[in-house]
Amino acid sequence: MGIWSYSKLCFLQSGLLRQIVVHHKKRLLRVYYASSSALLMEDYDFDCIPKVESDNNEVGEFQVPEKRFKFCRNPSLFPIVVRVFKSLNWCAARKISFHNAVKMYGFDHSIYAFRIIIHIFAMTGMQMEAHALLRDIVCYYKGVKNDVFELLPYLLDSPEHVHRSTSVFNVLIKVFASNLMVENAVDVFVEAKTIGIELSIMSCNFLLKCLLEANRGEFMRSLFEEMKNSGPSPNVYTYTIMMNFYCKGYYGRGADIEQATKLMEEMERDGINPSVVTYSTYICGICRVGHVESALDFIRDLRSGNQPINSFCYNAVIYGFCQKGEPYEASKVLEEMRSCGILPDVHSYSILIDGFCKRGDFVKVFNFIVEMKHNDMKPSIVTYTSLFDGLCKSGLADVSLNLFRNFCTSGYEFDLVAYSVLLKGLCLQGDLDSALELFNEMINNGLIPTANSFNRLIHGFCKMGPLDKALELFNIMLQSGVLPTVFTFNVIIDGYCSAGHLEEALKLINEMHELGFFPNSYTYNGIIKRLCKQSSVEKAWELLPQMLKKDILHDAPYDIILDGFAKQLNPKKAMMLYTRMLKLGVTPTIFTYTILINLFCQSGNMYEAWNLFMDLLGRGLIPDTIFYTTIIDGFCRVGDMRKACALFREMPQKGCSPNVVTYTCLINGFCNVHCMDVVNLLISEMKKQDINPDVVTYTALIAGFRRLGNADRALELFTEMIRNDILPDYAAYRHAFT
Repeated sequence: MGIWSYSKLCFLQSGLLRQIVVHHKKRLLRVYYASSSALLMEDYDFDCIPKVESDNNEVGEFQVPEKRFKFCRNPSLFPIVVRVFKSLNWCAARKISFHNAVKMYGFDHSIYAFRIIIHIFAMTGMQMEAHALLRDIVCYYKGVKNDVFELLPYLLDSPEHVHRSTSVFNVLIKVFASNLMVENAVDVFVEAKTIGIELSIMSCNFLLKCLLEANRGEFMRSLFEEMKNSGPSPNVYTYTIMMNFYCKGYYGRGADIEQATKLMEEMERDGINPSVVTYSTYICGICRVGHVESALDFIRDLRSGNQPINSFCYNAVIYGFCQKGEPYEASKVLEEMRSCGILPDVHSYSILIDGFCKRGDFVKVFNFIVEMKHNDMKPSIVTYTSLFDGLCKSGLADVSLNLFRNFCTSGYEFDLVAYSVLLKGLCLQGDLDSALELFNEMINNGLIPTANSFNRLIHGFCKMGPLDKALELFNIMLQSGVLPTVFTFNVIIDGYCSAGHLEEALKLINEMHELGFFPNSYTYNGIIKRLCKQSSVEKAWELLPQMLKKDILHDAPYDIILDGFAKQLNPKKAMMLYTRMLKLGVTPTIFTYTILINLFCQSGNMYEAWNLFMDLLGRGLIPDTIFYTTIIDGFCRVGDMRKACALFREMPQKGCSPNVVTYTCLINGFCNVHCMDVVNLLISEMKKQDINPDVVTYTALIAGFRRLGNADRALELFTEMIRNDILPDYAAYRHAFT
């Protein structure tokens, strides 16, 4: 049976109470009542005559009582209905909740009695009382997980007199909408239209506003169009809500000024005069999309047409110019505003002060503060917070703190935001003592610092102050109920690492898990870097399984560990790590290949070095000068000068320019194989490329000529080195004079 067929059966009779008894195939009876029965208002004692049950549990028919009333359950809710009807007594109506009524008297009887009371309150203008009772019923429906749509037919007075339920449906819309059940509120609107109930514009506007807050734009547009087509006709408040929707861009949606402009034109066409709120909302929207000049022109048109404008309209434009980084244009708008007879308010000045603080023009800022006081305006905490922030960002945190102290003695009680701004400025400036003093002052004033404030102080003491102070602040943070962040732990772990307390750092990582925090790659990277720096590469290697378990291995500092193994001349472990990287899908970088190739070049394993070089090219990576120099040096070490020269000639083709180190590697290689003619050519080429030899280059040349027995040339090069202001090292002296 459809919902409306069901409701027609429920409300089939109007007037005298009807009793319907169904006795067929063990079906239970249902009794439906009409709310228009005037006889219920009499002061009768309602007693239920016991029903007769057959042996087979079939329901027997009722005998009609002398007073023509007979019910299947004890109808003791009706005396409450009578008292409410006679006295409109809210206390009487609230003697029993709908949930308890259903439990005691059954749903049909309870909904009938409550419906009568709700209609009484709604029709006598007691909207709050009707709202409370309807909310009680809706909560019951939600509690038993019934479809609240089925509630609508029960609340109708009767199908023949639906207009008498108008007030109830208006209140029901507000009940649903105010309890975040906007889709159910829309259902009420649709059903009201279907059965011919004319809802009030106030309830429709309320629903529209709640849809706006719930970000249900599709419902808003449909409801607005339906109101225009079939009523109630939108008024200026309706249009203002829609203007808000299109201009403010709720929940990340951008402002739609095109639709907002169409609304404005539609209002003009339909003879609806926009209010000053409508205009200011539209102007804010224009400024929000960056068309500040257009917004100012619109204000001027309004002013010339004697339309209502106020300081909010101008403040939107002032804010727009300041957001664009044009506070000087914004100050001109303030002058224009004043010349039109509209006095700037505290908000006007606060916007300008914030704009000039961001520009660092504090002369202008203090002039505005003086002007505010001259006009009997007291700068707000927000105004001064902007000043503090501007001074701190300009490196004047000490000046900001002095002003803060002066304002405190003048009676200002600053909030958490102002304290946080000052704390940040002092920490960035490195004045940790003043920051800590301000921090303690916050706590004494009952202000709990934010996690960011704690983090800044902890970070400052980890970097510049004693680690013990940072740990003390961390404990205060936990005791104050301020939840630390992963950044907090990372800073302390980094502090432990810097102080050489690696065991404490690892212990804190385990404690993070107990507190429900998950370390990230940065958490481990600090420890791994410190371990590798201390030549404890194996311990760093042991951390990788932990990172793999936490699914953060892709961001692990592989190159740092590889470099650690390379410094230990451990190619086996280095290749194991490289293989693991490839299996995990981690793409090696140029730096990765440079570390590995350098390791194999130092050990003379040019076969592996060359394979890695080809693998690098196969991945589409382009070698840089350092990379080429590394592998050229490797081939020079093993005397394969043909390969070294081939790579050297390839460098310009790959966009790499040889440097002094590249040339030195080749010179040393050719000196070792006694090809001094090529060495001389390389020296000449270096001069053409304007690359000056360094102490290593000269040392290699001196050693080469000495090995060939050309002592004169060796001494000549030594003298040239000194003449070029290159300080010889021990090796140069030894080769030159031995």
